This record gives sequence, C-alpha cells and structure tokens, in this order.
Amino acid sequence: MKILCVSDQIDPLVYSTNVKTRFEDIDCILCAGDLPSDYIDFIVSSLNKPTYFIFGNHNLTEFLFYHRQGLQQKGPHPTNDHNRSVLSEMEAGHGAIYAGFKVLKNKRLTVTGRNGKKRPLLIAGASGSIRYNQGLSQYTNRQMFLHLLAMTPALLFNKIRYGTCLDIFLTHASPRHIHDREDPCHKGFDCFNWFIRHFAPTYLVHGHIHLYDLAEQRITVTGKTTVVNAYSHCIIELDSEPPSRIENKESAQ
Repeated sequence: MKILCVSDQIDPLVYSTNVKTRFEDIDCILCAGDLPSDYIDFIVSSLNKPTYFIFGNHNLTEFLFYHRQGLQQKGPHPTNDHNRSVLSEMEAGHGAIYAGFKVLKNKRLTVTGRNGKKRPLLIAGASGSIRYNQGLSQYTNRQMFLHLLAMTPALLFNKIRYGTCLDIFLTHASPRHIHDREDPCHKGFDCFNWFIRHFAPTYLVHGHIHLYDLAEQRITVTGKTTVVNAYSHCIIELDSEPPSRIENKESAQ
C-alpha cells in the first residue's frame, strides 16, 4: 500500500496537471495540517483515493465546522462574530475524512497483520500544535493528553480485534524531541511519546516542522514506530508490519 503524505505547503509536484500520472499508484492520502481546503479538494478530486486530514495551527477558517467548542475560545480567530453564528449552523466536507481526535478504520484498504491475515487499515489523528498564543487548534500538553486518553477504548478494541492498536497516527505537531524545535510554536508534545510507547503505531506522520534543506532529518525510528515529517510531500509504504520504505520524489522529478 502506497500512501501520499502532504503538509504545510502547496507542493507544485502535487498541485499539477500531471498529478494523476505522477501518483497513479497511490492508494491513500494523508494531509497533516496547515493546508488550504481547496488544495485538499484538488487532491481528492484528482486522485480519487481515500483521503484523511487533520488541522494544523494555520488555515483554520473551517476549524469550527469540526470543532464547535472553538466558538467559545478566546484569542486570534479566523472569523468575525457574525460568521461564528453562521458557521455554528453549518457542516463542511471536501470528500476527505476528518481524523482529528478519532480512531478510524478503512475496510477497503487492507494490511497484512503479524498473524498473516488481512485486516483494515487503522488510522487515528490529532489536530493542532502546542499552545503558544491562545489561538484556535492549540493545546497544552495536558489538554492533548486528555484527547489521547479519550481515544484509548477504541485503540484497545483494535488490539483485541485485530492484534494491533494502530497503523498510522496522523498529527500536525511532532513528538517532543523528535523533529521539533525549541521556539514556543514548534515544540512537540510529550504526550505523543507516551502514545508511541503504549500504542506503538507503525507510523506517526506529522507536519508543522518546515524542511528548508533536503539533508534535514525527515525520518526517525523510536520504539516500534517510524516518525515521518510529511512537509511538502513524501510517500510511505505499508504493505505489512513493519513498514517497508519511505520515499520523497522531489529529487526524482
């Protein structure tokens, strides 16, 4: 199974008339945040493959479609008061599936488990970044930890039913001290390391950390989990457990 991962910038290799040819063998798309909704629309309509997304800490105009509690949150806000009341009555969709703080399975996309049997692809997600200015889609480590705890029953059910908790954990921020930075905005979450230790996803795919040098580290293995920075785009393969390889096509095009 080949999975296209994108985040944080509109990649001209993806946002292209040649996208169908360039990514014709893709089975699934993961959008790791800070992407305009029309870019996600383009990917969905062009590739017509299952697409999952979460929010980052920017491009939050539609955040309230999915998180109505944000209507009461103070701080920088992408809409005015009139639009807040309008948004609270509406729902949004782009043909992509929102994975924020959910545990999902796709029965059409199958993975070979450790017992040799086919099972659904298992995905969970967490939107947002560490809190740095009280804005939308920002969380303290404690708040994020509580979101992760709320997903625990579904993850344990996966373990009982399928023999594993999770294939892919889709986040915007990275785990603390893995690919993150020391400025207030780009620190990772300590609780993501807790999540990795206890639920051992095959991949943690994140965005948020821009890569300005192709020599910068994009892939880190911690425990049984491969942490991948999806900045711009990359391709991961999930044919079985453990994963087979990770690819970035920038140098090949």
